[in-house]
Amino acid sequence: MSDNNEQNKQANNPLHGKKLADILQELVDAYGWEELGLRININCFNSDPSIKSSLKFLRRTQWARDKVEALYLEYLDNPWNKDKNK
Repeated sequence: MSDNNEQNKQANNPLHGKKLADILQELVDAYGWEELGLRININCFNSDPSIKSSLKFLRRTQWARDKVEALYLEYLDNPWNKDKNK
């Protein structure tokens, strides 16, 4: 019974099944590195940014990953992005 409840929670989680690399790429495509660096002030977005170096940092730094995931959820909730998310 708890397995079914857990599956329902995951089905409603917009991050479920999304790879960090895909999330980051979508945010870079939507905002660009400069805007990402303004929204989340971390060095890997502001100084010579790349997907590879950012992923390395985000995988090791939970607070930064949490901020990226929160920004992604905010991005998904933005009605202006509805056409892009389909």
